[in-house]
Amino acid sequence: MPRRGLAALAFSAVVALSACAPQVSGPSYPPAAGYGGLPAQPPQPPREKVALLLPLSGPQAALGPELLNAAQLALFEQGGPGFEFVPRDTGGSAAGAADAARRAIAEGARVIVGPLTGSETAAVAGPARAAGIPVLPFTNDASQAATNVWPLGLTLEQQVRRVAGAAHEAGVRRFGLAAPDNALGRQMAAALRGAARDLGLAAPAVELYPAAAQPSLMAREVAQRIGAVPDAGPEESRVEMLILGESGARARDFAAGLVAAGAAVPPLRLAGHALWGSDESLTQQPALAGAWFPGPDPAARMQFDSRYEAAFGTRPARVVGVAYDAAALAARAMRSASPGAPPAMPVGETVLGADGALRLAPGGQVQRALAVYALSPGAVPATVAPADLPGGVGF
Repeated sequence: MPRRGLAALAFSAVVALSACAPQVSGPSYPPAAGYGGLPAQPPQPPREKVALLLPLSGPQAALGPELLNAAQLALFEQGGPGFEFVPRDTGGSAAGAADAARRAIAEGARVIVGPLTGSETAAVAGPARAAGIPVLPFTNDASQAATNVWPLGLTLEQQVRRVAGAAHEAGVRRFGLAAPDNALGRQMAAALRGAARDLGLAAPAVELYPAAAQPSLMAREVAQRIGAVPDAGPEESRVEMLILGESGARARDFAAGLVAAGAAVPPLRLAGHALWGSDESLTQQPALAGAWFPGPDPAARMQFDSRYEAAFGTRPARVVGVAYDAAALAARAMRSASPGAPPAMPVGETVLGADGALRLAPGGQVQRALAVYALSPGAVPATVAPADLPGGVGF
């Protein structure tokens, strides 16, 4: 980043942070007429405020400064005059987030960026809703989505739907899911059922099993029930792609268990979630060769990381990109907001975020341009489908 850009970014951070500090004013005197005094300047309207609810203390305090840096970078790159970001500490708790939101609202905040977690978001939503203020939290908890609340983390629904959409384009007509019977598994099941319905396909075969169960043992049972072994039922009812709600060693064990049970992989295709993209150990399991998983556009993320490092001297944590996205959306809304009027969030508009393009949809839904990759033993994952924004209903 040019030296001039870094200076401007630093100045914008100082401006925003100054709103947190107590202001001390002394006596003022009008310029003396006839003695070279400057003409009096017209009073400037107060700046509009966007609240940043961040864990500046508490168990997640180490993330707070990075999240703040990302927001300031978004303000520098995509902001406009007339408003400022005002950080408020949540302490990393739901109670602290609710208190920070109420104080920010009382101080005139027009938009709330943050907080970090789903529980904090739930605590903030009530006061924000009562005040008619939009919230852009960083959580990937899709259950927090509501009118004027857009969770910006990469949700399981987005991941499942992207894989299902790409697989359908490749000819897959019958999906299945094998996952632990926990919050993760249930969210993936709901997403896959919705994806199949919107694609006009038969209901998927969903197999949820106890979270403590051995993956290799459950794989044997699942292989039989989804028709992945010889003589398991009519061919037209057999699952063509099985999405696994496991990661790490459990994903490797499940895939190996399918093969040990007699499943032919391929033609049965396997898929997973975005965490697979950061786990090189998965390529050590032959049954997972060619398995699909969703993920952001790596080129966009590389560019964001480079800009962040140029401005602040360090590489950001993965979640920090979501703070950039939220702040960029808030800046976009504030650029076109009339003083004193509720800002209109850019619903339906495409915004370039840290991980690529994204779009706010009604009802708190967020669409992200995710790519689909295939695991490649001894190599980087191959791109199966590019990072395109969803085009169909719910995709």
